Amino acid sequence: MGMATTLGFYGGVGNVTGANFMLDCGDQAILIDCGLVQGDRFAQQVNAEPFAYNPADVDVLLVTHAHADHIGRIPKLVKDGFTGVIYSTEPTRDFANIMLRDALKVMRYEKERYGTEVLYGERDIDQALSQWKVVSCQQDIALKDIRAYFTDAGHILGSGMVHLERNGKKIVFTGDIGNVPQPLLNPPVIPTDYDYLLMESVYGDRVHEEVEERTQLLTQYILETQHKSGTLIIPAFSLERTQAMLLEINNLVESGQIEALPVFLDSPLAIAVTEMYRKYPQYLKTDVQEQIKAGDDIFDFEGLSFTRTVKDSHEIQAHKGAKVIIAGSGMSHGGRIRRHEKNYLDDPATTLLLVGYQAVGSLGRVLHDGAKKVQIDGEYVKVRAKIARIRGYSGHADRDQLVDFVAQGGDKAKQIFVTMGEERSSLFLVQRLRDYLGAPAIAPSENQEIEIDF
Repeated sequence: MGMATTLGFYGGVGNVTGANFMLDCGDQAILIDCGLVQGDRFAQQVNAEPFAYNPADVDVLLVTHAHADHIGRIPKLVKDGFTGVIYSTEPTRDFANIMLRDALKVMRYEKERYGTEVLYGERDIDQALSQWKVVSCQQDIALKDIRAYFTDAGHILGSGMVHLERNGKKIVFTGDIGNVPQPLLNPPVIPTDYDYLLMESVYGDRVHEEVEERTQLLTQYILETQHKSGTLIIPAFSLERTQAMLLEINNLVESGQIEALPVFLDSPLAIAVTEMYRKYPQYLKTDVQEQIKAGDDIFDFEGLSFTRTVKDSHEIQAHKGAKVIIAGSGMSHGGRIRRHEKNYLDDPATTLLLVGYQAVGSLGRVLHDGAKKVQIDGEYVKVRAKIARIRGYSGHADRDQLVDFVAQGGDKAKQIFVTMGEERSSLFLVQRLRDYLGAPAIAPSENQEIEIDF
């Protein structure tokens, strides 16, 4: 008898954020993702708690992609004793460098303002990056007797699904699965012939009705803003959603579907990430690569300004007439977007356009749910603005795509673990997979450890 293999669910269950899964094979422990819990008002306390395992006992960390809810606690993991190798694609490593340093600035600011804990320091980020190795999709990683590799997840630039194979058995960790089609990226590569699948379920109970109409809807909101001489505010995730918005507006302006207007990208983080997209065009889908080769700088067009400094950000308010402000964070739980919301939400000529998932407890979710008054950094603001939403820009596969994802590749699965979703979303998808496909799907609970045949 060999050693038992267990799968530990130490984050990302019952919750969209905080992905943290461990495959413990007895002779080695492999961690997949190490993310922050976000949105909830107790998130800071949860993130500061000790890990449910000893980080010094972890041999390897495989990172699916560079969103904070998948990488945000990596420097804390290192600080608390992890000395193993970290593997990801090259864009993920480069994005992590930017994202983690930005998060540290935010934590230091919040410590001064609210007295909250700073999870790690600059030295911990540097140490984590020194332990990082980059690989290409499909490139083999030898982990003792386990073969590991990534395939394209189609979620953000450089995102990958983790495949682990040993003795003819295979387990796949999806990370976040990309929505189809996306403005910038290829569709996800659907895995097949696996024994176990650990999958996300952010939109496990909903469909994106507006994928086909999303460009038309964006056009409509910009034209309305121009007609009202108002302000269109888009809280955008700095990584991927912002770049998708820029590409769309670039194409609308250059095709003449809208007149050029001032568009402010008001996020140093999003600006840095956008530069990284320029560095890795080979990860973009073919038609976008061809557009770039033909001479179109897809992230630059008439009217676009990058506002790098706080002074530049404050001066946006002085621009009268129609304008678009794209700023982070995407769920309005921090960053420059909150000041713009404070300034513009009480103006009926404002439209706040939500283009991504809004976690329970976040300001974005409160606005999405129809609040008429919100508290922003200690001040109450009346909401007279139009609150709009375009679901089709989501970076996540929807309910039907997730079911199809399993239908196409899960014939021999012994178990499908549905994670990374709110409880109702995960449970809905579990039932759907069982009813429609007869799939052996379950939704694990937090800190549950399940023995598997691997």
